[in-house]
Amino acid sequence: MFLPVRSLMLFVPLVAFAIGGGLYVPPESSTSHNNDGSEPALSSLPPLPSWARASLPDFSGYRDTTEKKAAFFSFLYPRIVLANSRILIERDYLQSLALKDSLSKQELAWLSAQARRLRVDAEPGSPEQLALLNKRLDIIPPSLILAQAANESAWGTSRFARRGNNLFGQWCFSNGCGLVPLSRAEGASHEVASFPSPYHSVRAYIQNLNRHPSYQMLRDTRIDDREADDPLSGLTLARGLVSYSERGEEYVDEIRSMIRYNNLEFYDTAFQSILSDRSPSHLKSLASASAENVLLPGQGSDMSAEG
Repeated sequence: MFLPVRSLMLFVPLVAFAIGGGLYVPPESSTSHNNDGSEPALSSLPPLPSWARASLPDFSGYRDTTEKKAAFFSFLYPRIVLANSRILIERDYLQSLALKDSLSKQELAWLSAQARRLRVDAEPGSPEQLALLNKRLDIIPPSLILAQAANESAWGTSRFARRGNNLFGQWCFSNGCGLVPLSRAEGASHEVASFPSPYHSVRAYIQNLNRHPSYQMLRDTRIDDREADDPLSGLTLARGLVSYSERGEEYVDEIRSMIRYNNLEFYDTAFQSILSDRSPSHLKSLASASAENVLLPGQGSDMSAEG
């Protein structure tokens, strides 16, 4: 599991108390109860390591708020690295297909699977499809994921986090697909989705930002940063979350405040550092790390891989 909290405090740059936040669920149809961001089959994508299937620890027992935050971030950050690394392998494959003059049936099938998952409606293998997928099949900066997870799950202690591994308030719409909100309005049918693990919640959250129309601004900002060769920033991309909450800009300001107050840009820098090596072998080692603690900041030299 993750390193002892006291040792983590040596490199996790927290400051005392951050702004809290209540649970908010995205608007209807933003997620699907049976879609947790699962990856279409790809030979270059290694098997998911077993630790990614672990459930959420109990964070309610911490008396010291700083230690609680350190434990929460140290649990979640490796899962973010894992999810983003696997997306980068898929993204590299996508970009390799864009360079080909013709595509095989297997390559077209993979593109079609990604297009269905990311809600891209274009002719299979067409320049339009490849361009749209390039815009949607991409990573989210760790700082933004950490801040929203902390905000939406009450630092991993909400009912939906504890019972459903749901860190971001994703909804579902089939009876029994998740947990019924205690304050659900009469006549409403939505539930808060349950996931096999927090890792799958992270994948579904990234997928939601990558495909839902409400987050077009976030994706536009990300592609602008890509084209300018600027590092992706949670503070910058947060402006695209205005539709994530009924509170709009107030919610965006709160997420940005959490990033700043907890110095979560540290994790963006740490992730950018391990991506200084973008070779296929290094990405594969990140995407199949044998233990979660080797993905923590400062542990890259101990990297090992499964499979």
